[in-house]
Order: sequence, then structure tokens, then C-alpha cells
Amino acid sequence: MEYKEFAIKLAKQAGKIIKDNFTSNMKKEWKSDNTPVTETDLKINQLVIDAVKKHFPTHSIIAEEGSYKVDNSEYSWVCDPVDGTIPFSHGIPTCAFSLALVKNGAPILGVIYDPFIDRLFFAEKGKGAFLNNKKIHVSTTSDFDKSLIGLTAGKKDSLEIFEKLTDLKARVVGHWSIVYPGMLVATGDLIATIGRKLSVWDVAALKIIVEEAGGKVTSLLGEEQRYDGEIKGCLITNGEVHNKIVETIKGHPTYAKEGRY
Repeated sequence: MEYKEFAIKLAKQAGKIIKDNFTSNMKKEWKSDNTPVTETDLKINQLVIDAVKKHFPTHSIIAEEGSYKVDNSEYSWVCDPVDGTIPFSHGIPTCAFSLALVKNGAPILGVIYDPFIDRLFFAEKGKGAFLNNKKIHVSTTSDFDKSLIGLTAGKKDSLEIFEKLTDLKARVVGHWSIVYPGMLVATGDLIATIGRKLSVWDVAALKIIVEEAGGKVTSLLGEEQRYDGEIKGCLITNGEVHNKIVETIKGHPTYAKEGRY
């Protein structure tokens, strides 16, 4: 089975599970990091592990709810079963399935699926980015005052960086997800999104999808990073505003200096 066919098939299967299980007052457990996990997260995570082990037994899997390591493998499938579990588990349909194939630390394929409005994002290295088979491109504007920027919500330091972004006259919207606003950077609807204290499964698919759409994805301080281990946050932009936002973040003491950012 080809990688593209495999990834899209998995995304559609995961999306059906997400949509079928979406309900109000959803049962959830709270993990040690104070984030929720649902049966949907666990079921999709296991779906991915089982499928990769069956079709690509020499590949590793790095996923939020459980991984599978193959020694000396140059390939890893990096998956977030439900990016946006907080809104999903509270009856808000702003979440997505995210999967990337990473070779020696660099994503070579990415797929993101929003099952609620049937948006399938896909990219392969050097072949462009697509939404439901239509090629997409980031915006080309550098005007902050006429654009939207996404920001992962819920932390005190998010409020502080929010103020610095609004000083640039940016319109900032909060999300309990990085994938959801990230895919909107790829379509040109947002000019940027910023996420702190993320894991590699949050970002690997966005790295290739956004960059194949003409944008830029780095650490919060503008550095390139591997996508098969720990990352130092994520800045996702149309490229035109990247350096300006990096400068803004570097002037923020919490974002720029504290540990795993």
C-alpha cells in the first residue's frame, strides 16, 4: 500500500470515529498534565498503531496516547488522534485528526482531517498542499491589522503574548488546538498561529502541509527542529510575518526563556 493511500484511508476512518462519537456530556478522564482523554482518542490511537504495524512493520509510531518504537527505523508515523480533545470532549466541534510520515526527523507526508465539515488536507514533499484535492496557498499579506492570528489558549503567558500581538494591531483568536488554526494558515484564512508547550504529534503534519502551501513552520524562536522528538513550541505563519512575530516572542520573557517552551 502506498503511503498516500494509507494515510488518507486512516484519516477517513479516524474521522468517522470522531464524528460518530461526538456528543454532549462526553465521558472523559483527566491525565496527569490536566488534559482530557476520551475513548475516541484511545480507539483512534490504537487504530493507527495496528494499521502501521500491519502495513509498515519496520516503521515506528509516535502518538499522543501510546507509541510503538522500532529500533533503527528511519521512518516514524507521528499522530494526534484528536487534536483539540478539550473542545471535542465539551461538545465543541473544532478538532481534527493529524498524521505525518517523518523520515529521519523531517516530515515527508502529512494529512489532517476535519470530519465535521469534511475538510481533508494533504501534502507530500515537493508536491504542494491540497484541501479536498484542490491546491491551496497561504496568504501573501503582511498587514496585521487586517488579518487573524491563532493562539493556543488557557495559559497566563498566552494572555501576555496576546497583549504584545494586539500591540501590532493583530486580531488574535484563542484555540484549544494547534492543528485547527494551523490548517487555516495553510488555506490563507489566518496569517499565523502560535503554540507553546506542544508535542511533536501536534505539529508534524502542519510542518509539511503549511510549508508546501508556501508558509513557514519553526520553533517559537524561528529555529528548524526535528519532528521525531521533543520540540520547542511552534510558530506557523504565511512566511511574510514570520520574522516580526519571532522578534515579538523573543521580547516576551516567559515564551523566550522558560524551559520546554
